[in-house]
Amino acid sequence: MDISRAEQRILHLLAQGGHIRAVKADKRIIQVDCFTREGWRYPDLDLDLFRKLKRKRAIRSLNGGAYRITRRGLELVRSQLDNR
Repeated sequence: MDISRAEQRILHLLAQGGHIRAVKADKRIIQVDCFTREGWRYPDLDLDLFRKLKRKRAIRSLNGGAYRITRRGLELVRSQLDNR
């Protein structure tokens, strides 16, 4: 299954140790923020992209915590060169 470039970027950030925080109101997610492992906010995540990743089971939340990448998400993400 192919994923879009935007989904690829988010999954790559999550695979490196990032997470997604969801803001809820009345048990519905109204806003999502993606953070890198260093704590920087990544601005290119919106609700539509978040829902696509959830639908593909690439991310999940445990016990109401932050959303993290799953094994399925790791399979979907292609390796990228990290310039460290």
